[in-house]
Amino acid sequence: MRSQILRSVQSAARKSNYTRNYASAASPERKVTILGAAGGIGQSLSMLMKLNPLVSTLSLYDLAGTPGVAADVSHINTRAQVFGYAEDKELGKALEGSDVVIIPAGVPRKPGMTRDDLFNINAGIVKNLCKSVAQYCPNALVNMISNPVNSTVPIASEVFKKAGTYDPKRLFGVTTLDVVRAKTFYATKAGLPVEAVNVPVVGGHAGITILPLFSQAHPQANLSNADIEYLTKRTQDGGTEVVLAKAGKGSATLSMAYAGAIFADACLKGLNGVPDVVECSYVASTVTDLPFFASKVRLGKNGVEEIYGLGTLSEYEQEGLENLKAELKSSIDKGIEFANKE
Repeated sequence: MRSQILRSVQSAARKSNYTRNYASAASPERKVTILGAAGGIGQSLSMLMKLNPLVSTLSLYDLAGTPGVAADVSHINTRAQVFGYAEDKELGKALEGSDVVIIPAGVPRKPGMTRDDLFNINAGIVKNLCKSVAQYCPNALVNMISNPVNSTVPIASEVFKKAGTYDPKRLFGVTTLDVVRAKTFYATKAGLPVEAVNVPVVGGHAGITILPLFSQAHPQANLSNADIEYLTKRTQDGGTEVVLAKAGKGSATLSMAYAGAIFADACLKGLNGVPDVVECSYVASTVTDLPFFASKVRLGKNGVEEIYGLGTLSEYEQEGLENLKAELKSSIDKGIEFANKE
């Protein structure tokens, strides 16, 4: 019986492999811009986006160091032409004509630092960058990686509202790393091929606001309540696990770059009209009473085409949902308040 299950999930994995990019000679011209391309996440993300055949132009921006990163990845023999930009004066040129803008800019977490500790520094960076996005590429899909995402996405929304360019369908908080971790941890515990596993993760992107829905994992494994609690806690603390393992010398840069590349790829597929592109993301939402919430969304030519409900939750997940709301609301309110300060 177990061998039949393994064969079934392995077959599903081959059919759903996300690396199948639907690229061809007729693929549309798509410009992707990375803001913060010379940083820990940005460099790896730049390489991964250079490998994506859906990208025709890859624009890399940072305050310094970008020309070297651009020269390095430009030698990779794939479709995308690479351009590097540095300093404030070149930001507009980096952004003009962008279809997708990915923002990993900011400082990383250090031992003992929570995502909230990053707020004052990264919030200011995001606010200024989004003003330029509104000016130079108001129709781009914006993928927010800069932490704390629970607050930086609301900040971006307020900046775009003031500029008159806000479209909630085109602004995303990238929570894909939570999904990647949940899949990996669940597959390991269940003894399943990780490439065949899917686990939706809802809520936000920090601590208890991260809520993996293991009751909706596919395929289902017979795990105990203790296993589910362990997996939930490990998914929520995944970032801290990496920070501690790196002993003060970095945070989750490689796995975050991978997750960012997965989500950007999904956005590009949606823009190109590929059907049934579904990922979890932190977006403006009415799924709960909170104005922003991460859940499964279907991506298309206009960005968010459909936001899915939460489905049936276990008693443990329902409790987790109620527990996360106050903290997530506080983070959202903090971001909106910051954005509206002169």
